Amino acid sequence: MLIAATYCPLLRPLHITNWDMYDCNKPYGIVVLLVGVVGILGVVFMQMKIARMAAWLSVILMVLFYLLCLLKIHTSFNFIPFHSLERFLSKQIRFKWGWWLLAAGPVLALVGALTEKSKFKMSDQQYAVNNIDK
Repeated sequence: MLIAATYCPLLRPLHITNWDMYDCNKPYGIVVLLVGVVGILGVVFMQMKIARMAAWLSVILMVLFYLLCLLKIHTSFNFIPFHSLERFLSKQIRFKWGWWLLAAGPVLALVGALTEKSKFKMSDQQYAVNNIDK
């Protein structure tokens, strides 16, 4: 979900176009993409420490990205000497629905990484016996 959220619209500046994470900051978007890929690889290869680290790192990166976007919005028009025009233009930059996906992905990854293994999991011997019977 984190990887897909990097391509979703996050900001809409001046009601003209939609920006995804790569339009806002391309190197930061690539780092987030790599953290998502490392997290997926950690799950595929059953390396829970790597997956847990990637989940925590993705949460930290998303909070940091949100704060950086807020700073970018409030400082984008500081060059204009008229403060009322500066505030008006800053209010024209809107957050879009991609933020919900961008927040949900790392939170779900963190919940999945922090939950314990199921107590009802079959042992390998039980699994082998059940598959032989079929």
